[in-house]
Amino acid sequence: MMTRRETLLGAALTSLVLTAPAFAAAADDIGKLPRQKIDLVAPPFVHAHQQATKEGPKVIEFKMVIQEKEVVIDDDGTKFQAMTFNGSMPGPLMVVHQNDYVELTLVNPASNTMPHNIDFHASTGALGGGALTLINPGEQVVLRFKADRTGVFVYHCAPGGNMIPWHVVSGMNGAIMVLPREGLKDRDGKPLHYDRVYYIGEQDMYVPKDESGKYKTYGSPAESYTDTVEVMRKLIPTHEVFNGRVGALTGKNAMTAKVGETVLIVHSQANRDTRPHLIGGHGDYVWETGKFSNPPETNLETWFIRGGSAGAALYTFKQPGVYAYVNHNLIEAVELGATAHFKVDGTWNDDLMKQVSAPGPIPNAPSN
Repeated sequence: MMTRRETLLGAALTSLVLTAPAFAAAADDIGKLPRQKIDLVAPPFVHAHQQATKEGPKVIEFKMVIQEKEVVIDDDGTKFQAMTFNGSMPGPLMVVHQNDYVELTLVNPASNTMPHNIDFHASTGALGGGALTLINPGEQVVLRFKADRTGVFVYHCAPGGNMIPWHVVSGMNGAIMVLPREGLKDRDGKPLHYDRVYYIGEQDMYVPKDESGKYKTYGSPAESYTDTVEVMRKLIPTHEVFNGRVGALTGKNAMTAKVGETVLIVHSQANRDTRPHLIGGHGDYVWETGKFSNPPETNLETWFIRGGSAGAALYTFKQPGVYAYVNHNLIEAVELGATAHFKVDGTWNDDLMKQVSAPGPIPNAPSN
């Protein structure tokens, strides 16, 4: 009997054989394109890139190594068996331009215990690449696809069946940004520019507890599977976090900016709906559905990111201070961990806000 992997790969290979002449012609054309190798960086940071380009399409080479590892996800020391792209939750943000070719080398080291693959929501065909990238420990694969539509898109592991949600909520998700070649624009076609870009990946986690209510620990992802699935099926996360753990983007790890700088915030959630909100700020321009071919909405207080998608928002900071960036389901923000901070340097503008009088006793208040 054929395994599921053999069935998937067999169907994909049949498709490739049936269209071999077209693929050969395309390969010849792609072979003439310039190639650029990009070293990915861990979120919330993003690798260097041009916002607009007059150059023609390229083949952009990326490499990601799948890491299965134990991580700590809160200040109480809760341990979690994570599965990750490149060791981070979320995986790195990839940036290309429309009509570039993404060429990813995906590596599953022999030290891992599980098969993995990758499904790009930005790609077309073969289960988003999932049917062509399923690899066992000790294997690697190279996938190439054309980034033919602009926007920010989720990618995630999708090895099949009930393995799919388990791998996704164990950390195997990230995003890719496909910029228009001419750069971002407002609804009137005016160019938009950002001084900094940060990538926030929101993650729901489902950590089993023992009979006494304490979080359980496991020696490997496979060992945690049965208990974790039981928690997952109740659809109530134990943690809802940004970038892999409670407080990952607060305190000394807060994202930084200066008054007058415009920041692009890319926000993804591969599994659950979320509602980003910048306390004390706004979304000057927001691609709520994450697709740059659609005009951005303006001046949003809170925006909606559908589960399984990514969105993008531009904001120019006007006041210094610490801004909380939260999931405005405030229960998830405060109780479960979905809070980040921006630390902004600059000079305060009294015209925008001023404390007219300091806290003090109520004048002429009757005494008790």
